[in-house]
Amino acid sequence: MSTTDPIADMLTRIRNAIMAGHSHVVVPGSKIKVAIAGILKDEGFIENCDVTKDRPQPTIRIWLKYAGDRKDRRSVITGLRRISKPGRRVYTGKEDIPWVLSGMGTAVLSTSKGIMTGKKARRLGVGGEVLCHIW
Repeated sequence: MSTTDPIADMLTRIRNAIMAGHSHVVVPGSKIKVAIAGILKDEGFIENCDVTKDRPQPTIRIWLKYAGDRKDRRSVITGLRRISKPGRRVYTGKEDIPWVLSGMGTAVLSTSKGIMTGKKARRLGVGGEVLCHIW
């Protein structure tokens, strides 16, 4: 089944798996989803991710990261929000890149130089489409 917004589907699957306390989640793969999962890993929001080479479509397995001991276990990801949607695209210039929770979260942008965090986009001086916020 095809979805209208595959990035929102990925974020919703991660959100649902966290609420259910799962150790990992499997999402259908694409280049942009692999890039977003790589950013989540680099920023320390998830443990690991890998891509399986299944046919006709690869899948991404994401291992979720939890903090605390067994009784007081909490997810490192507190929230995920899709910003730019198929019905309403949100673009930002290099000087207006949003800060998520005063720098505690991460904005994921699609720029002319690839998918990157808001921090990296500020450093490179590029703007783009704001895909999502993660905190």
